[in-house]
Amino acid sequence: MKISESNIEMNVSKYACNTGWWTAKFTSPSKTGVPDRIFIKNGKTLFIEFKATGEKPRKLQLEIIKQMQSHGATVYVVDDIQQGKDILDDETN
Repeated sequence: MKISESNIEMNVSKYACNTGWWTAKFTSPSKTGVPDRIFIKNGKTLFIEFKATGEKPRKLQLEIIKQMQSHGATVYVVDDIQQGKDILDDETN
């Protein structure tokens, strides 16, 4: 079953808030292609690019993700609600 990007983002973000993560929509007016959201908890910061079920990031998004990772950022691409929840849980352990 295909789930929309906005539905996945909304559900994962709600779960994050309910489990103690600080989260915000992440936008950069001067740099397109950045991940959708930033999550912070217990000194750990990560970024998530949300996609509808089965969809992949665009070429520019992949380039930005690689650049961020090369500078030490933790960046995930999520296309499933449970996958997003599992990432948040794993990152707190």
